[in-house]
Amino acid sequence: MLIFALDLRKTARGDKKSPLLLLTMITEKQLQKLITHHLKGGDLFLVDFVIKPGNQISIFIDGDQRVTIEACRQLSRFLEDNLDRETEDFDLTVSSAGADRPLKLPRQYKKNIGNSLEIVTKAGDKITGTVLNVNESGVEIQPPAEKKPKKESNNASIHLKFDEIKTAKEVITFKK
Repeated sequence: MLIFALDLRKTARGDKKSPLLLLTMITEKQLQKLITHHLKGGDLFLVDFVIKPGNQISIFIDGDQRVTIEACRQLSRFLEDNLDRETEDFDLTVSSAGADRPLKLPRQYKKNIGNSLEIVTKAGDKITGTVLNVNESGVEIQPPAEKKPKKESNNASIHLKFDEIKTAKEVITFKK
């Protein structure tokens, strides 16, 4: 926690000092510790958080299954109970790392085995396909079969290391 203060008092001679300004900032380390403590041992995990000026905090969590509104509410209440608004005012938003947010952690890829992803590599290639397998170093993707296969079409799976991936997002389909 960083504290900046100016003092507003009169000196013994009656001179005024500067006005009292107490500004406290929540640190990333402090927030990370609290979130990790709350989520420890469960199927939920921290994906990302951002602290903007004025202590505007946005937290994104995910789970091995799904994230409920109740889980977001519980984390929000836990943080509010452990951060003192009297000394450090803040604006807090806790939400799931929804389908519109890129995948950041290997654990998120595992959750998407059998689902379709759109991946952009650091080389600039765009690959869409179904997640077949995930291990500690990368992901295996099966591109969709071509509707009109070429003579020598090879529809083999693609292995990508996590450090080769720039972004990866879930592909939302509306099938009946």
